[in-house]
Amino acid sequence: MTTPALLPLSGRRIPPRNLGPSSSSSFPHHRATLRLSEKFILLLILSAFITLCFGAFFFLPDSSKHKRFDLGLEDVLIPHVDAGEGGKNAGGGYLIHGQGRDQHRHREEEERLRNKIRADHEKALEEAKEKLQKSRDEIQAEIQTEKNKIVKGLKNKSSKPLPQVPVPNLVGINSGDPVDPDIREKRDKIKEMMKHAWDNYRQYGWGHNELKPIARKGHSTNIFGNSQLGATIVDALDTLYIMGLHDEFKEGQEWIDNHLDFSVNSEVSVFEVNIRFIGGLLAAYYLSGQEVFKLKAVQLAGKLIPAFNTPTGIPWAMVNLKSGVGRNWGWASAGSSILSEFGTLHMEFVHLSYLTGNPVYYDKVMHIRKLLQKMDRPNGLYPNYLNPRTGRWGQHHTSMGGLGDSFYEYLLKAWLMSDKMDMEARKMYDDAIEAIEKHLIRKSNGGLTFIGEWKNGHLERKMGHLTCFAGGLFALGADGSRDDKAGHYLQLGAEIAHTCHESYDRTTLKLGPEAFKFDGGVEAVAVRQNEKYYILRPEVIETYWYMWRFTHDPKYRQWGWEAAQAIDKYCRVSGGFSGVKDVYSSAPTYDDVQQSFFLAETLKYLYLLFSNDDLLPLDHWVFNTEAHPLPVLHLANTTLSGNHAYR
Repeated sequence: MTTPALLPLSGRRIPPRNLGPSSSSSFPHHRATLRLSEKFILLLILSAFITLCFGAFFFLPDSSKHKRFDLGLEDVLIPHVDAGEGGKNAGGGYLIHGQGRDQHRHREEEERLRNKIRADHEKALEEAKEKLQKSRDEIQAEIQTEKNKIVKGLKNKSSKPLPQVPVPNLVGINSGDPVDPDIREKRDKIKEMMKHAWDNYRQYGWGHNELKPIARKGHSTNIFGNSQLGATIVDALDTLYIMGLHDEFKEGQEWIDNHLDFSVNSEVSVFEVNIRFIGGLLAAYYLSGQEVFKLKAVQLAGKLIPAFNTPTGIPWAMVNLKSGVGRNWGWASAGSSILSEFGTLHMEFVHLSYLTGNPVYYDKVMHIRKLLQKMDRPNGLYPNYLNPRTGRWGQHHTSMGGLGDSFYEYLLKAWLMSDKMDMEARKMYDDAIEAIEKHLIRKSNGGLTFIGEWKNGHLERKMGHLTCFAGGLFALGADGSRDDKAGHYLQLGAEIAHTCHESYDRTTLKLGPEAFKFDGGVEAVAVRQNEKYYILRPEVIETYWYMWRFTHDPKYRQWGWEAAQAIDKYCRVSGGFSGVKDVYSSAPTYDDVQQSFFLAETLKYLYLLFSNDDLLPLDHWVFNTEAHPLPVLHLANTTLSGNHAYR
């Protein structure tokens, strides 16, 4: 957080008064050890009370100015009565009653002010003496405390109260304890891993966006700009809460309340800040009921809105939080915005409109949807690139992995979050999945179902770790699918889960690579060196959890436990958890980054996998793409039917 610099004292320089022997006798021992910064602090203190002393005299009341105008209510013009004329007004004149009292009162007031100034002088002098008795660190700590109070006061003045809205029916926040002692032991192990990750971030990276667990210092990437926004704190809050780590949750809440400031000159990813920060803050608000999270989410959303100021309304990929200036990634096709980025705002923005009563957030994401519905789609597929200036597709590259993935996820989840009332979103999802199944999903020679990528008219037989979320997506969308194909999509989800498990099982570390191919005899194995890394990603475990919820097949818990053990064995270091650069090497090297999503997603999905289904049940909660649970907005038990976002 940035804090305002100390303001220089204004006015003329005034030579210091002679404080006399008694006051100066306590200075020499300290003066010999003062550094430049301490001298500056001393100068500020002495200048402040000297300015107070001499400046106050400029504001002493001038009796000549008050004799005419400063009259009380009793000092009014009344007729002059001559007693010698029988009570009648013989001279017709007027007297001003109370003039003598007025002059006397002003003399008393001046004396009172002089006495007050003398007392203030003495008090300021004593405070100056006390300050000089303190150490440099104590003085700096006091200055920082005062600065924090000022900043917090300014923030409180600028924040407007939000309207009261009915809270959706929140079910299963403090549930999920397994009866089976073996499952409970596994869940406790996941909780211990979370504690290890959090405690080390707390010790070595507090306030930074992420942690370098080997170097034991803060870390950040360009998606968060150049400011310390505490991404790990915000991302981890709901995981801490559902694990019952309430002391840690309170630590995070206090940091957010006192230090999380979005008024910074920093260029951030609209997508990443939305899913991690706004999603994380909204989830923390719904779980805990603490208003600070809702207020911070709304403040941040206001900083993202300028990103939508494009000719088409398709937002820029990045926006400066202070200036509101947006731009796209330099590597994106012809200056395009990314499908998975502008298509992954709907859940959070609908909740923002619900909580604030402000339709602007809902209108922004619905405008994107309407625009996409009007556009031609090659083979029914959505290309990954769309130019926000022209409204035309960039190169025809379609993927359910990076650049496309969460767009499809949010179509389905918009329908689920609306209590299955948003049929437009469901239709778009069904249409998209049918085109994907026709053009992208294939079986390998070895019988593994995979999802390839469509590039300029041909299918690339490669699947990314990010694409592995699709197994859980197909299972989640099975109920309500067209033509009574629920069984088909549940089976498809199981096949994707199996393929992604194979990508883990075929490595030395039993951790999945970033991408793996299905060419000839090579199946579910990474070929390029730059695709062999594992950066604590959650997608495979996410699919295991959804498949467990819908089938209760014990193999999904077994597969999840295998992954948890591998992470604990190969990614755990004394300072936290780190990604590894080669999952096929028996002596892996570390990338030295503890990603915020490891605490938000990977460990949360593992914890849920070993919890009962009554913890965050899926008919009441929908998880955003960063695993932040947001409640279903049931029309039956809220006043949402009167809310703009669901008319």
